Amino acid sequence: MNLKIRIIERYDELPDVSDKSFFHSKEFFRIVAVTSGHHPFMVVAEREDCTVAAQMLAATRRHGSLIPPYLFSQGRVYGEGVYAEDVDRDEVFGMMLKAITKRFKYSLCLYAEFSNISQKMFGYRHFRDEGFFPVSWQEVYNSLHLWPDDVNIDKRLMRHIKRGLNQGVTTRELDGDCDLQPCYKLLRSYHRLKFRTFLPPYRFFVELHNDPHAHFFLTEYAGKPIGACVCVYSDNKAYMWFAASKRMSHSRQHPASVVLFHAISAAKEAGCQQFYFMNAGLPFRKSRDRDFILKFDGKPVAKYRWFRFFPPLLNRFLSWLYRE
Repeated sequence: MNLKIRIIERYDELPDVSDKSFFHSKEFFRIVAVTSGHHPFMVVAEREDCTVAAQMLAATRRHGSLIPPYLFSQGRVYGEGVYAEDVDRDEVFGMMLKAITKRFKYSLCLYAEFSNISQKMFGYRHFRDEGFFPVSWQEVYNSLHLWPDDVNIDKRLMRHIKRGLNQGVTTRELDGDCDLQPCYKLLRSYHRLKFRTFLPPYRFFVELHNDPHAHFFLTEYAGKPIGACVCVYSDNKAYMWFAASKRMSHSRQHPASVVLFHAISAAKEAGCQQFYFMNAGLPFRKSRDRDFILKFDGKPVAKYRWFRFFPPLLNRFLSWLYRE
């Protein structure tokens, strides 16, 4: 099949693309485009009649750091994209990956990262050909078919949830008229010292909240926010993107347990079949957050995240450091 690869940077120039995956949709492109420090790229593979056979949304975003380099850009892609049924996914992915890698380099990114790839070995050869190296990453998801009655939730965890609810802890979904400042303030405070987690600016969350795919949950005690969770529903799946809680100052109310249980239950009621934790898989043998999530009867899955650092010496060193 003769396909042409094109990269689009303006929303009004986007062709008719699939909305199957939120993370590769026009809606997400628009949200990224209006967020300061972010720039979207829609990579499309077009047939001769100009119809789209595959698409992949990528973005660059500026980071600030307390150590050199103090300001840098990162290329970011969630998943491998969306493909028509009549195309060779692996071949077309390789074509789009080559194009976006060149664009990341042209945009002076320090590094690029691909996460949430559907299968561990998908695109392995193409990633290697473009200079990426894999980092083993244990992701976690919950199957919601039997939630919550017939799943093996940790008994101690359930006692914590019931204790919090009995003390008056409540969780609600924020509708379109709600003020997001309390939720964002909690997220920002929680993620401020977390090296691996990047929190977008407030405008990003405002735009995301206006999208029907997004669901914001706020847990409160005595009228004060003590837990927050941001989820995205897409293709019958729920993705927990950001979460925060006041575990230390409100340990007796167990805010993390309450807000997460409510978010999973809401996804089940909305008809989602799986619940994915997008940032639970840091590549460490011991992870307190991952161990906590597994108590909800989560299923660990071995995956790869793919990285490429554009300074050649740094990329070779890190590739050697994370060699398999």
